[in-house]
Amino acid sequence: MADQFNRGVVLNRAGTDAQIDEGLRAYMLRVYNYMVTGLALTGAVAYLVASTPTVFNAIFGTGLAWVVILAPLGMVFFLSARINKMSAATAQITYWIFASMMGLSLASVFVIYTGESIARVFFITAATFAAMSLYGYTTKRDLTKLGSFLFMGLIGIIIASVVNMFIGSTMIQFVVSVLGVLIFVGLTAYDTQKIKEMYNVVDGSEIAGKKAIMGALRLYLDFINLFLMLLHLFGNRN
Repeated sequence: MADQFNRGVVLNRAGTDAQIDEGLRAYMLRVYNYMVTGLALTGAVAYLVASTPTVFNAIFGTGLAWVVILAPLGMVFFLSARINKMSAATAQITYWIFASMMGLSLASVFVIYTGESIARVFFITAATFAAMSLYGYTTKRDLTKLGSFLFMGLIGIIIASVVNMFIGSTMIQFVVSVLGVLIFVGLTAYDTQKIKEMYNVVDGSEIAGKKAIMGALRLYLDFINLFLMLLHLFGNRN
């Protein structure tokens, strides 16, 4: 009788673990789908704006450029602050608007750099991101301490970038780009692990949907910033 009970407990636990694994895979796939679709939308908008001189000049030839550049940052703060009060559908719409605004702000990339170098750096970024995200998903090591260190480094390169806007030093830009690559490579692994830990099989579909949006946003930002840092280092200018 005891053996049958123990066997039942083991089978029940195994079934629960399998259910969690299946749910986690579906959840992470949802996060990556949102991220990839957001990147595709950003790239499409950026290319279309850069390929339309009238629209490009109307944005980047006027003070509207600052609005377009700063708007995505404002939307990140807005989405992060209001996500708990939003429905999953509203959060998803806000994410797509954010990705579109990022496309507007990044249109100048297609004007400054050659298409060949953009494609080359994109594939380098994709391969690096995939490797580090896989590491973050599979590693048993707790990356919390690494995340705190990387966050401090992120604050440092943001301050250095702002200062360099007024100085215009190529050396500072080079150092910021190198450090930025290292920081966002690390953040990709860290964020993937944290997104995995956010998953909870007992959450309702509404909360799980909003978690997937926020997870996609974190990975999207890691990918975009890693791409830009690598582009500064290896991109060929027109």
